[in-house]
Amino acid sequence: MYKNLRWKLLAIAAVAAISIFAFMPPAERIRLGLDLKGGVHLVLKVNTDDALRLETETASESFRTELVNAGLTSALANVESHLAFTVTGVPRDRDAEFRRLADQFVGVNFDREQVAGDGALTYRFQLKPNAQRTLREEAVDQALQTIDRRVNELGVTEPTIAEHGSEGDQILVQLPGVTDINRAKEIIRSTAMLELKIVEGGPAPTQEALLASYGGQVPPDMEVVPGLSESFGDRPTQSFYLVRRTAAVTGRDLRNARATIDQTGAPAVGFSLNSEGAAKMGRVTSQNINRQLAIILDNRVESAPRIEGRIDSEGQIYGSFTSQEAADLALILRSGALPASLTYLGQREVGPSLGRDSIVAGVTASLAGLVLVSIFMLVYYRLAGVNAIVSIAMNLVILLGFMAYLGAVMTLPGIAGFILTIGMGVDSNVLIFERIREELAAGKSARQAVAASFDRVFVTILDTHIASLIAAAFLFQFGTSPIRGFATTMFFGLVANVFTAVFVSRTMFEVVLSRKPAGATKLSV
Repeated sequence: MYKNLRWKLLAIAAVAAISIFAFMPPAERIRLGLDLKGGVHLVLKVNTDDALRLETETASESFRTELVNAGLTSALANVESHLAFTVTGVPRDRDAEFRRLADQFVGVNFDREQVAGDGALTYRFQLKPNAQRTLREEAVDQALQTIDRRVNELGVTEPTIAEHGSEGDQILVQLPGVTDINRAKEIIRSTAMLELKIVEGGPAPTQEALLASYGGQVPPDMEVVPGLSESFGDRPTQSFYLVRRTAAVTGRDLRNARATIDQTGAPAVGFSLNSEGAAKMGRVTSQNINRQLAIILDNRVESAPRIEGRIDSEGQIYGSFTSQEAADLALILRSGALPASLTYLGQREVGPSLGRDSIVAGVTASLAGLVLVSIFMLVYYRLAGVNAIVSIAMNLVILLGFMAYLGAVMTLPGIAGFILTIGMGVDSNVLIFERIREELAAGKSARQAVAASFDRVFVTILDTHIASLIAAAFLFQFGTSPIRGFATTMFFGLVANVFTAVFVSRTMFEVVLSRKPAGATKLSV
C-alpha cells in the first residue's frame, strides 16, 4: 500500500468539509453583485469648475482682508470668473507694497498681470494651469471619498465607487440591493456645505428692503443669503438675511452630527464641533450675545437662533424637517461636504427579478456544462473519468469556500468564471490521462506510469496556472466591477485546480492502484 495514503484521504476530506462549512448556507455567506441582486448603476460628473471657483473666491476674499489690514482700503477685489479675479484702485505710490502682499498671499496659485495703468492701477490674478489641474484632481478624489462615506452610512453591501471614463471627472457608483433610488441619489449628490455666520440684517421679505439702510448696495464684507419662510403681513414668503461673508464656523469644524428633536419635539439635527471649531464657536458667540447666528446649509439659512450665551462645542439645526430628512441631513454632514456639485450623466436600474433570472441561467449553464463534460470523460477515459469528475466537483466546492470565507462578491461574469473553472479542471485531467496512456504504451507498469505522469505534468500545470494567475491579478487591479468579479472567480478557481488536479486526482489513482499487484500493467484510462 502507498505510504501516507490514509493521511492524504483525511486531508482531502478535511479540505472538503471546511469548504462546505464556509459557504453553507450560501444565501448568507456569498454576497451578490449588482447584476445578480438588483440595484442601481449611476454615472456622475464632478463639476470641477465649482472647486476652482471656490479657490478663486476664497483667495479673493482673503486677499481683500489683507489689503484692508494693510491700509489699502481703496483696492477692491472682484471675482471675474471661476479662474480669475481682479483688484482695482491700487494707488501708484503703494504699488510695491501691493505686489509684496500679492506674492505673499496669492502668488502660489495665481499669476499676476497688470491690465490698467491710468490713474490707480488694476491687476488681474489668473489661476495657474498646474494649480487648476491639481484642484480638479483633488476635487474628484475628495468627491470619491465623500460619496464612499455616505454610501457606507446608507448600509449598502459591497458598493462600487470608482473613477469612470477618460476625462478624469466622472465617477461610477453601483449600489446593489438599493430600493429607494431617489433617496440614495439625493444623499449622494447633496453638497451639504455648512456655515455659521453672524446676521447683520434681516430677515426681510425682499433684498431691496434688506439693503435699504445700506444705500441699496451689499457691503464688500457681507453677502445676502435666502432663508426660511417668515410671515410678512398676511402670508408666509421668502426671507433674506444679510450676513458676514466670512464664516465663523464651517462644516470642516464638525466632529459629529445626529438626528434629534428641538424644544418643541420636532425633528432637528444636533451637531458637535472639534476642538478648533469649539474654540472659534466660543469666541464668536461670546462676542455677539443677543445677536442672531445664521446656520447656513448650501447657501440657504436653515435657522437663525439668537445667541443667549457663550456656546462652545454643541449646536442644533432646526426647521421644517421630517424625521427622515433630519436623519439624512445628519448623515450628509457626518460624511463631509462635497468639494463640487455633481451632475448625473446616466442611470441604469437592475431589478431583483432580473438578478434571479441571471442566477438561474448561470447555474443551469454551469450544471449543463458539468454534465456534458462528465459524459465525455466517462465515455473517452472510462473509469478514469470518475476520477476527473470528482476532481472537478472538489474544485468547485473549494472555490465556493474561498469566496464565502473571504467575502468575495458573486457577479454574472463570476458565474462565467465557474464555467471556465470546469474547463480548466478538464484540461488538467486530460493532460494527466494522456500522459498516463503514453507511459503505459511504453511498457511501464500502472504504478510507474501514474507516478511518472504526475511528476512530469506537474511543471506544465504549474506554469500555465501561474501565467493565468498573473492575468487574473491584472484584471482585478485594473478592471471594472464585472471584470473584477470574473477575475476573482478565475483566481480562486486556478488555485483550487492546482490542488485538485495534482493532489486529489493522484490520491484517487493511488487508492485504485493500492488494490492491484505491484506489477500490474492495466489501468482503465
